[in-house]
Amino acid sequence: MDVSTNMAALQVTGAQVAQPGAAAPDAPNSAIKEFEAMFLTQMVDEMLKQVEIGDFGGGQAEENWRFFLAEAFSREIVDQGGAGLSASLERALSAYSQTREME
Repeated sequence: MDVSTNMAALQVTGAQVAQPGAAAPDAPNSAIKEFEAMFLTQMVDEMLKQVEIGDFGGGQAEENWRFFLAEAFSREIVDQGGAGLSASLERALSAYSQTREME
């Protein structure tokens, strides 16, 4: 199947519906989780810098892989309920949206 046939199939089935300027219904929650994961990644990365790796440590490769490990840890923390940051952010966004509706 070539690209034009594939695009035609998407248009016929309605699988791809673009609404310019429209946000996904779960966009705020998704952004909150992404922010919490990014914040936790930075925190975990700083913590891992303090850990003695032993015989396996050292060099540029360790620094690169440490960040990926920190990112994986933080994603897992967020997937298991987070560290409480997302609940606080949800309240703040809710309050902000309520004040915008009043204007």
